[in-house]
Amino acid sequence: MGAQHQKIWLITGTSSGFGKRLVVSVLARGDCVIATARNLEKLRATFPAAERSRLRLLELDVSDPAETVQQRMKEALSCWGRIDVVVNNAGYGVKAVLEEGGSLAALTQFQTNVLGVLNVTNAVLPHMRERRSGTVVIIGSRSAWRPEVSPAGFYAASKAAVHALGETYASELRPFGIRVLVVAPGAFRTEGVHAYPATIHTHVPAYDAARAAGMARFAALAGREKGDPAKAMALLVDVVKGEGRAAGREWPLWLVLGRDAYADVRAKCSRLLKTMDAWEDLATDVEFDEL
Repeated sequence: MGAQHQKIWLITGTSSGFGKRLVVSVLARGDCVIATARNLEKLRATFPAAERSRLRLLELDVSDPAETVQQRMKEALSCWGRIDVVVNNAGYGVKAVLEEGGSLAALTQFQTNVLGVLNVTNAVLPHMRERRSGTVVIIGSRSAWRPEVSPAGFYAASKAAVHALGETYASELRPFGIRVLVVAPGAFRTEGVHAYPATIHTHVPAYDAARAAGMARFAALAGREKGDPAKAMALLVDVVKGEGRAAGREWPLWLVLGRDAYADVRAKCSRLLKTMDAWEDLATDVEFDEL
């Protein structure tokens, strides 16, 4: 592959899950990867036999202060002198009833899932703006359309937040030739996605039964998800590169992944439109009377 066509990817959260599969898929397509994770030893164990001439491993905790993340991004840029694609994949899911988790659970969830996306993206953007080229990928979740599924409300809220940030980034960065892609996967069979125990900062016994039922639902799903993460990440590479199954397609702001995700997003949109139709006559009659 010619150097002019070879992309440099920076991917966060690559020691497992989508990130791990995405690194493998990108390398298989001949591109270069700067793979990051909180634990460098775990990262080395994850990719022991990878094509090291096109792979760099970098320790990065996206929940660190912005200044620390900026320094890590300088290190990343020194690998090949540029970054063409940044993929904000690192994240996790707090399991907590909102009243029991409170603001502390929200802060820890948003520090990684939301502020991590902001800090990593903002650290790379000056380089992309200068080159007037680049792609920002944000891995969100269909959970943003299913916040009623307890005890995953904090996670759903964090993903709804990065979806909104992605749309704003798309508008703000378009004049600089920078593309944005918001990915919303459904349920995929990745490691440890439901391994976190319930977070309880203020125990409310009234929620015991509902909390237990919710945790049991997640546990029952683990290992039975129909989504293949390797196929999903191969498609993501196709979309970013405009090749394979995505060849000739218009660039999407949204990439909803999985039949379950499509069903959930459409169901939510349908319910919202139905409610708007039912209340439109009253809810739109709130303007100043004409003089």
